[in-house]
Amino acid sequence: MPPVSRPESTSACPSSGVGPRQISTPESLARIGLGLFCTGVLVLTMTPLLIILLPFRSARVRVTNVFGVWIGRSVMACAGCPVTVEGRENLSADRPAIYACNHTSTLDAFTTIWLTPMGTVGVAKKEVLYYPFYGQAWWLAGHIFLDRGQSARAKASLTRAAKVIKRLGLHVCILPEGTRSRDGRLLPFKKGIVHLALETRLPIVPMVTIGAQGTWDRDGLRLRPSPIRIVFLPPISTEAWTQEGMSEQIDAIRRPFLETLPAGQQPQPSS
Repeated sequence: MPPVSRPESTSACPSSGVGPRQISTPESLARIGLGLFCTGVLVLTMTPLLIILLPFRSARVRVTNVFGVWIGRSVMACAGCPVTVEGRENLSADRPAIYACNHTSTLDAFTTIWLTPMGTVGVAKKEVLYYPFYGQAWWLAGHIFLDRGQSARAKASLTRAAKVIKRLGLHVCILPEGTRSRDGRLLPFKKGIVHLALETRLPIVPMVTIGAQGTWDRDGLRLRPSPIRIVFLPPISTEAWTQEGMSEQIDAIRRPFLETLPAGQQPQPSS
């Protein structure tokens, strides 16, 4: 397996071996403020480069990836969450893939931009484009927007996205649950990841996040620093997948998560 060619992108802080710890509100606000400052400095440094590279989408994606390593590392350090990474042999910058990540925390945005290989784009619903500043930054970075409306438009949107992904040789990072889990337990997977796999025929690499739930209050500014473990599992081939096998293929993606997540992140019985 070729090594990942993204310098220091998969370096990880050693796990401290302790669970979530309570910190004071002032410390929490200070940590968040420092993380936002680091992110702001890096984004302001990156933006002129992206504007210069506006005609070259692939280059914009890769510049964003380089800065994403430092943004991700900085934010995780400011949050006080040491990250342990396993399964690096399943990463390859030279083999485009779809990276599927369970979504349990705001911090997932930073672990994914840090640890996925060079040439990775994110996927978001098209409405994100109209979010002030954030949506325009996503567009400038070369990320992909999908129409999740009625089926004909959605299918056309997926087809266009797949053509861009294949033409530029990009990786894709996607959150197959479609929303963030409130308690860290795995949610049902949406069909979108299978549709994207059928259009691109890229292998799917499960990126399992363990221990991030509760590190950042969903509706507030309270941090609870905790060690986080990221496990990259072996790629799942999609070459033989068909539209008719949708349910079985969703199960094939979800099964490695179920086999890897601890009891506290297993889905509720109805899921």
